[in-house]
Amino acid sequence: MFSDKLGVTNPCKDTNPGLANLDCTQAVEQAIEQAGANITHGFVGRIDASATPPITVPYHKTALCPVNVHWHLGAEHLSVGQFDEGGSGPDDAAHRRLRARKLAGTGTREGHQCHHYDASDPKFTTPYTWKHCVDTKVGQTYEVHWPHSAVGDCGTPWQYQHPFYDGVFCHFVAATGGSISPADQAQAVGVQGQIFTIVNDESYYYPDLIKGMLVAGAYGQDVAYYTGSTTGTSRQGGYNVGDQCSAYSPITWQVDRKCHMISASSFDKMCADMKAQADDMSDDLYPHGSRETVNPNLAAAQHVR
Repeated sequence: MFSDKLGVTNPCKDTNPGLANLDCTQAVEQAIEQAGANITHGFVGRIDASATPPITVPYHKTALCPVNVHWHLGAEHLSVGQFDEGGSGPDDAAHRRLRARKLAGTGTREGHQCHHYDASDPKFTTPYTWKHCVDTKVGQTYEVHWPHSAVGDCGTPWQYQHPFYDGVFCHFVAATGGSISPADQAQAVGVQGQIFTIVNDESYYYPDLIKGMLVAGAYGQDVAYYTGSTTGTSRQGGYNVGDQCSAYSPITWQVDRKCHMISASSFDKMCADMKAQADDMSDDLYPHGSRETVNPNLAAAQHVR
């Protein structure tokens, strides 16, 4: 039996059903929508997901609770003029626009960049002394994900889990008998996504980033709602023969279309909070690689509120 710092059994350990990836041609044929999508205003995905609509109210107004937080290097989603191939960052001073670029020496795929970075402004270039986050950099763009679930171990010390699948599926079998309709699944599992450029400026400090998307002021006001899948670099965008897609679909995505600045200390506080969880979240203290923004044939039409 698994136990850790609490000295008691983790009820969510190994609850992930371990669904294998599928060929993206199969995903297109079966209309298995994927993420991250183009969320630019006016973009229309080619999958009709009207039978499995996304959640269009804030998750805190539902039975869902956050079960993990992690972030990706650059943005997996695309919002033209906000985070796209025209953005830049500290490792991209020449404004290269290479879709599959990787940061030297890391092998981690970098996604789209925001447009905030200014090499002449010290808040984008002054190093920060990180105490908790790993391989995270001032001036860089990151897409933060907060997976939510209606069958997580909500309200207990085991609410936050790594891998996030264990949190998402913690009480799935007990609650559903191990089977759920696609429409119900889209209402039971959701992810919040928000894209940030990290700055060394305490006027952009927010202390509770672990809890979910920021909605203060301009944060979280222009949100895309759609159904998609889990992401990550074990899946490709779906542009090439043999590309791999996620079988974890449909789930709701709520993603802020705007890129925002946030202090490095906010991220470091989030990482400190992650270290304080009952489950070991150390493998989520660094940026994960970004999946290519998916082919329009694999994207669901977004809900219009």
